Amino acid sequence: MAKDVIVACDFSSAERTLEFLDLFKGRKPFVKIGMELYYAAGPEIVREIKKRGHKIFLDLKLHDIPNTVRKTMSVLSQLDVDMTNLHAAGTIEMMKAALEGLTREDGSRPILIAVTQLTSTSEQRMQEELLINASISECIAKYAENTREAGLDGVVCSPLEAGIIKERCGANFLTITPGVRFADAAKDDQVRITTPAKARELGSDYIVVGRPITAAEFPVAAYERCVAEFLGE
Repeated sequence: MAKDVIVACDFSSAERTLEFLDLFKGRKPFVKIGMELYYAAGPEIVREIKKRGHKIFLDLKLHDIPNTVRKTMSVLSQLDVDMTNLHAAGTIEMMKAALEGLTREDGSRPILIAVTQLTSTSEQRMQEELLINASISECIAKYAENTREAGLDGVVCSPLEAGIIKERCGANFLTITPGVRFADAAKDDQVRITTPAKARELGSDYIVVGRPITAAEFPVAAYERCVAEFLGE
């Protein structure tokens, strides 16, 4: 199973994003387009980055009634992204509707994954604010099982939960993990984090890395360091 580093291009404009990607010259990193950039620049930024030869993870985290999600995924499927997502908390019915909407007439579709719990969510916050009384690891494992039952390809989770998800859902069930930082970097607003090398050991298939690369003094060097640590090169 292929592993890769996805660079989170969490910029507020198309211009800043393209300037950043221009730094990579001949390299074409897998990039994540999240809500900030998509809402600022619209679908055209997706088309432009795709035209430049990058794989794209469109990270919009849909969460709505099944019919709305089905119709929205049908629109997103036309952008030719490689991966997109929604919230597992939207229920199995919603996830099945998303899969239906995302699948094109020829049967092709992007990878579809579900967010279990955000990496900014601690167990205390989950229990006190969301009134979910299970442990965070058990909640995430259950959401992953629901995602697999709905027919999706995998989940977004912390690297710390990748192992238990593989145990519950199988080795081929994808784990896409943000919350990755270099050992000498700041945590920022993430709670459940680990390093690229540790994420590989824990079973992550893809890691999503933002500020440690995009805010680095030398972003290309930071990206290459991340790839080397994650792939064990």
